[in-house]
Amino acid sequence: MDADFHRGELEAQQRWNTQGTWDSDRREQLLWDHIPEVFHKRFEEAPYFFIATSDDQGRCDCSFKGGGTGFIKLIDARTFAFPDFEGNGAFMTIGNILSNPYVGCLFLDFADGARLRVNGRARVLEGDHCDFFPGAPRVILIDIEQVVPNCNQHIPLMQPANSTGTTE
Repeated sequence: MDADFHRGELEAQQRWNTQGTWDSDRREQLLWDHIPEVFHKRFEEAPYFFIATSDDQGRCDCSFKGGGTGFIKLIDARTFAFPDFEGNGAFMTIGNILSNPYVGCLFLDFADGARLRVNGRARVLEGDHCDFFPGAPRVILIDIEQVVPNCNQHIPLMQPANSTGTTE
């Protein structure tokens, strides 16, 4: 049994002959159980991210979550929170979290190609438990289990549009 990879990942590594690349040094460099301090500011300033969830049958959903700089709060190196804004009322992300707490989050910075994958367990907080974001009807709290930095090799560089929808 491998603590870092599940059976399918190990099978793929063996099938395509990459299992030898995952020695202890590489694991230490690329598989973390927390957000390293060097990333804290960037993480909290991220204006958006993508979150993947699945229900108790494994049916997946991936959603964009955004709210501008400051909508993500790093509670500590192993926990972060974000408010749940009113949307279409389908509650696909929250519904999945209530059925299956495991989530995968992808943070991309299209300005420089930096990205972090953050996997963990989510909880839905409401009412008095929303202290992190006063006035939010609900807050999602993520307990981080794995953080994987990725290279920027295949991330397209983009420029944000100005208020008229054109690039500057």
